[in-house]
Formats: sequence, structure tokens, C-alpha cells
Amino acid sequence: MAGIGLSWPSKLTDRPKLTSTVSRSSSSRCCLSSVKMTVSVDEKKKTFTLKKSEEAFNAAKELMPGGVNSPVRAFKSVGGQPIVIDSVKGSHMWDIDGNEYIDYVGSWGPAIIGHADDEVLAALGETMKKGTSFGAPCLLENVLAEMVISAVPSIEMVRFVNSGTEACMGVLRLARAYTGKTKIIKFEGCYHGHADPFLVKAGSGVATLGLPDSPGVPKSATSDTLTSPYNDIATVQNLFNAHKGQIAAVILEPVVGNSGFITPTPEFLNSLREITKQNDALLIFDEVMTGFRLAYGGAQEYFGVTPDLTTLGKIIGGGLPVGAYGGRREIMEMVAPAGPMYQAGTLSGNPLAMTAGIHTLKRLQGAGTYEYLDKITSELIGGILDEGKKAGHAMCGGYIRGMFGFFFTDGPVYNFEDAKKSDTDKFGRFYRGMLEEGVYFAPSQFEAGFTGLTHTPEDIQRTIDAAAKVFKQL
Repeated sequence: MAGIGLSWPSKLTDRPKLTSTVSRSSSSRCCLSSVKMTVSVDEKKKTFTLKKSEEAFNAAKELMPGGVNSPVRAFKSVGGQPIVIDSVKGSHMWDIDGNEYIDYVGSWGPAIIGHADDEVLAALGETMKKGTSFGAPCLLENVLAEMVISAVPSIEMVRFVNSGTEACMGVLRLARAYTGKTKIIKFEGCYHGHADPFLVKAGSGVATLGLPDSPGVPKSATSDTLTSPYNDIATVQNLFNAHKGQIAAVILEPVVGNSGFITPTPEFLNSLREITKQNDALLIFDEVMTGFRLAYGGAQEYFGVTPDLTTLGKIIGGGLPVGAYGGRREIMEMVAPAGPMYQAGTLSGNPLAMTAGIHTLKRLQGAGTYEYLDKITSELIGGILDEGKKAGHAMCGGYIRGMFGFFFTDGPVYNFEDAKKSDTDKFGRFYRGMLEEGVYFAPSQFEAGFTGLTHTPEDIQRTIDAAAKVFKQL
């Protein structure tokens, strides 16, 4: 399938036309009372410094656990000083020291049409004039729901929530309510948020910090969670044989983004679809990362495998907090108030998130969108791997459309155990070197990267050139 292989073009063409411009505000929008951080955005930095970020982070450690509100931001797995961001625009970001970076995190995925898009910001401004939260139905919910339903093959009805974690909590409860069974199968290294039942052999921040599981999660909360290595259909079949009639669902990232970037083998998703049907269990795709990124209809459109239920997030909020779960009508009608399975949220479907999501999805419908993502990501990952191998480093990696990853190991990487063979110390040195060259990747070997429509051929070439320089220094 296009994107999984590592063939890449020598030139990038046919970039979709974007109406927004990649410019930056002339004033800093970040201020903390405890730290002096006046930033001139036009200031030309002759040397790379993180002095103000260090001051801000040290102050933050007295205010928040570890100085952050999400663990990976603390740079524990890459070492060095975390950077404190001041502003973003298009494919670039600026920290409070005035350093500029090409951004391949994109707020962990949602910035697919670029940060601070002018059209989205204008629409949000108009929406804010009417209010930021109603705690009641608004017409925008209907509009975004119709767009999601028309795009995603598995979804006939949808429920909006406020995060990917919340979406996965809701979909798990729904699967158990619908099937009358309690056990679930998840895959090692797949992360489905921080709800208790999912914090078993989870990836993402749990893998980054080296935590086996989280303290505070009682055994009773995970006693019905069964695990299998990713891409291992034999283990899944054995679990169904050992727990006949007890398994409600299988949940997975159709492309793993929380153990690094790992693609399914050609037979894996199809086999899961067959096994779940044979055992009257539900197949759930967690498309919080892959939804609207691998294709407009998500990974299920890309691979041609339709699950029973799907979770979404990131892109459908256009950068604002959002999540969703949806699936076949007969299943979704179990959700209150249509049915007995309770789930609620005061800010669910709030007008700001709906507005940003609507305008983001409209832009993704443009001609050439996913072809352009495929081209730039192909060029990026191909160039990085080429330069790494030229410099004598063991490396492997891959991409699909606007999602990519690479490991410091010969590979291949089929699952989390394979991913853990990567040289994480070397990744940390590479990461810090790339920061100094003005390139921002996810601060963990065990996270996927993301490209967007505002990444230019110049961004890609600058990144490859920077990687070549850093590889020689490792």
C-alpha cells in the first residue's frame, strides 16, 4: 500500500493550495508572574540557548508534578532541558527564548492543516462572540457529526466527548454493555488513554518513563484486560480459545503511534476482523491518531477493514480538546439517553471544538491533500534513514501519509518488544542535536511523528540536512 514502503521522490510538487499564510505574530503571548520572559519575536538568535525555558521549567516544578501537565513533555527519556513554547504558526513553533523550530509533533497530531490556521482562527473568533460553552445542544454538533459519519466507514452514529482517553473509556463501557461480556484484548505498547483498564503494558508516556504499570490501578480494574503482542494473531486466537464466550472486544491502534510508528502486517487486521466475528466480539479501532490522517476515512478506509466501533480525537477538534466514539447504529443506541449505558460530559460538543473541527475537515477534503502528505513524509523519512545509514547507524522506519517514525535499530519492528531494541540513548543524543538545529520531534523514541499541509519542501530539506549534520556527531 502507498506509504508503507520506503520509496520516495526526489522532488515535491503539487502542493495543495492553502489560503492561510505561515506568518508569526509580532508579540509574545506567554507570561508567567514568577519568571521574566519578554520575547522579541524578531530577535535573531546567534546561539542556541534555553535559559528562559530553564527558568520557567524550574518554576513550574514547584507548581505542577514534574513541572508539566502531561509526562512526555518533561523530556525524561531524551534528557536535557524541556523547551517552553511561546507560539506556533503553520509548520513552525517558537520557544520563549526566541528559538524557532520546524515542528513534527503538531500538538501530537491535530495540526494537520497547520498551527493557528487563519481560517480556523477567524471562525473561532466569530463563534466566541456567541459564547464558549452552552452545556446544551448547538447546531454545530449536527454539522460535525454529519461530516464524521459520512467520512468514517464504521460510524453510523457518533458521541462527542472531550479527549481520546474519554472516548476510549466510553467505547469500552459500550462494548461491555452491548455484548454482556467483560473481558477485552489490548495489545502491548498500544495506548488508549490513562483509564485504569488500559494501563496494562501500555505504550506512550508509560513506556517513555519505564513504568511497568501505574500505581493506584487496582488489580480488579485490570483483571479483565488480556494482552497480546501486536501483529501476533496466534496469541489472539489462543486468548479467545482460553476465554470462550467471555471476550467483549478487541481494541487496538490500527497503526501503532504510541510505541513509535509500527504498521500492521498485511494479514493482521483482516484476521482480527474474522476472529472477532467468529466469537461474537466487537472490533474497536482506536483512531485518535490515525483518524483523518492516513486517509479522510482513517486507517479503516486506508486498509479496507471496517471495525464495529471507532474512537477519534485530535484532528476532529482542530487543535481544541475533543474526542468521539461511534459505530453501528444498533450498538450506539445503547448509549444514554437512547439506551441504558450512561456516559455524559458538560463540555462535550462545545461550540469552539465543533467549529475548529468543521473547518479542519473541510480543508482536508481538498484535492491532493493526502497525496501531498504522502510525498513530503516519504521524502522526510527516506532522507533521514539514508543519512543515518550513511553515517553508520543502525536504523529502520516507515510512514503512511502524514504519520511516520524511525528507530535506532536494524529492525524490522513488528511490535513493542522489537521497538524496545532501539538505542534510546542514541535517540536522546540525536533528539537534543536536532533541537539545536531547529527541528522539533516528539521527545521520546516511543512516539510517532506527524507532518501537515504547511510543511514545505524547504522544511523537509532543512530537516534532512540537519539530520545529516547531527548523525555525524553521534
